[in-house]
Amino acid sequence: MPEFPTGAFLASLPSVAAGLVLLLALTFAVAVRQSRHSVIDTVWGLGFVVVAAISWLLSAGHGGDGRRLLMLALVAVWGIRLALHIGVRARGGHEDPRYVDLLSSAPGSRNIYALRKVYLPQGVILFFVSLTVQVGMFSTGSLGWLAWLGVLLWVVGFVFETVGDWQLEQFKADPARRGTVLNTGLWRYTRHPNYFGDAAVWTGLFLVAAESWPGVLTVLSPALMIWLLAGKSGKPLTEKAMSARPGYREYVESTSGFLPLPPRRPRGAGRAGGQQPGGR
Repeated sequence: MPEFPTGAFLASLPSVAAGLVLLLALTFAVAVRQSRHSVIDTVWGLGFVVVAAISWLLSAGHGGDGRRLLMLALVAVWGIRLALHIGVRARGGHEDPRYVDLLSSAPGSRNIYALRKVYLPQGVILFFVSLTVQVGMFSTGSLGWLAWLGVLLWVVGFVFETVGDWQLEQFKADPARRGTVLNTGLWRYTRHPNYFGDAAVWTGLFLVAAESWPGVLTVLSPALMIWLLAGKSGKPLTEKAMSARPGYREYVESTSGFLPLPPRRPRGAGRAGGQQPGGR
């Protein structure tokens, strides 16, 4: 197997960073114009597409063509789908309450504070998580069973994320279900099918990269993404916001918090079975 082109990879990093800085600068300009910094959520998925595209161009003649094209396609499909979903959901809306709470404590300029507390951290996280893709683009060698296992895991994650988002949107569109808790479809097996899907997607991308040295060294990239989803800004914040909703405690008791598992019987349920929450 040819050696990893370390020089070419290191030379690509400034270009990737510059692409992300440009994307975030444009996003910031739009956010200031609209007085809505939550637009960065729409750009989150596109940032990974930008990284994949730049890395794909700069790795030509260095990395294995099959792996390069596969990673570009997987990241592009995931990132564009996510951006469209969030963009349509937020279209014409107001500032996300999370950003209202965060920026309300700004000691000076709200926009400068957003640069430090929102754009800079997200840019750094995006760059670090995408190292799996960047290294994978320059990795040599043909695709083998581990890469195709990664593709299978990516497909599982993409289905969970896409179907979970669709089921949630359909649920929210029904006025009769307002104020209740979604516990059907994929939401019957995990309280966060979309976050689990994200985690599976990035674990799958890691497996595609890890098949060829030194892709295995990027294991901290998907690990950071999973930690953010399950332990930091994804699951905990969502469940904190949902905790006061009627039926949510019973839903937590009966449904897996992250990994899809068969529903549990809620504590305190009668022999014939207790009342189940009606959806989220």
